[in-house]
Formats: sequence, C-alpha cells, structure tokens
Amino acid sequence: MSEYLEGVQRYDAGADAGIVDKIVKHLGIALRSKDASLVACSDQAELDRVRESWCMKKLGLTDESACNDAIGSVCETMKGDRNKDRVTFYYLVAKHFGKLGDL
Repeated sequence: MSEYLEGVQRYDAGADAGIVDKIVKHLGIALRSKDASLVACSDQAELDRVRESWCMKKLGLTDESACNDAIGSVCETMKGDRNKDRVTFYYLVAKHFGKLGDL
C-alpha cells in the first residue's frame, strides 16, 4: 500500500492514505498484473474504460465530455511518467471532480 501512497504523494503531498487504500481495494486483483496496473494515455480504448468504469460508474458522473477533459488533464499532468500508475491516475481524476471524500 505504501508504494501506491508514495506515487500519489508525488502529485498531492497531502494525500490521505485511507482514500488511496479505498482505490487500491476498488482495483483489487487488477493491480497484480503489471499491464492492468498502468493507464496508457495513448490507448483510446483504455481511456474509454477509465471514463466508463471509473468516472461514470464509480464516481457517478454523467457528463462524458467532462470526464474526457479530466482524463486528458491527468494524462497531461502525468506526461513525465512513462508508466502511469492506475491508482495515482484514478486518484487524480477523483480529485479533479472533488470526489475523494465520496470514495
């Protein structure tokens, strides 16, 4: 868990360990696979999956365009990372929408 928290804290120094833990639990077994534990911003199908399963389903958002904008913004924020950790990515999307407390 601490490795995920450290990754998130690179972008949000005050990240709450409990919230990061909730994201880790939500992702569950997917984090065991190296490929599934990362988000590929160059793969549109991957970004669509993030929009549908995270933004719309888990965060309860209904505006696809706003979700796409947030995902694009997080891709830009994390562009310096060759491997974009899914936990950090999801955290930053939730933070963008002010939904960290809803997790």
